Amino acid sequence: MARERIDAISTAFLPDRLLGNRWDYYYSRGKLGSDPLYPGVCDALRGTTAPLLDLGCGLGLLAHALRADVIDLPYRGVDNDAGKIERARRASQRRGLADVGFDCIDLAAPEFSWDSLGHHGSVAILDVLQFVPPDAQDRMLEAAIAMLAPGGKLVIRTGLEDGGRRARVTRAVDVFSKLLGWMNAGPRQYPSEAALRARFDGAGLASEFTPLYGNTPFNNWRVVASRPG
Repeated sequence: MARERIDAISTAFLPDRLLGNRWDYYYSRGKLGSDPLYPGVCDALRGTTAPLLDLGCGLGLLAHALRADVIDLPYRGVDNDAGKIERARRASQRRGLADVGFDCIDLAAPEFSWDSLGHHGSVAILDVLQFVPPDAQDRMLEAAIAMLAPGGKLVIRTGLEDGGRRARVTRAVDVFSKLLGWMNAGPRQYPSEAALRARFDGAGLASEFTPLYGNTPFNNWRVVASRPG
């Protein structure tokens, strides 16, 4: 991502007070400057107009990246971390992001119903799947596929379980992120490419798998499953 875009986005995460916590500012600068995630997702969604639901949105950096790339589809982010959601709202308001909203929702809560989201469009699941149990992964993927509108896309960034060195590094860093407290869950199960392809084929979706690790040591892939328009 261009430096001027990184500066504009990360500045929105500065604290209100001079001596306030600057973790989100430095995190967003580092994430946007080193991780190919957001340019890769923007490329996948460019040209689409369906509303986007971002499951596990964190600080909402995807909304900023989309608007910086002049992709104006309606955006809604949900996450179970109330603190991140509050900071995501504040940063989006600071930058005046239009048609962007955030909600604190625990997708794993016993009382949660996927139908309650009322979404019909495209769905993003970025760096989330590996942190939920296998049965919850199945429910999330089934729900995301059901929410896809004609021409909509399911965009996933996840580590894939292939037994390689990158997969081992990915798991180790995900475990460390939990120990640091940045993630509120540790890795549970990484999906396999074969299992995901079979699921998408069965739902009549066209899918593509693209390495999205750039210069990082992680086994991250961009997975795009599209419903015919």
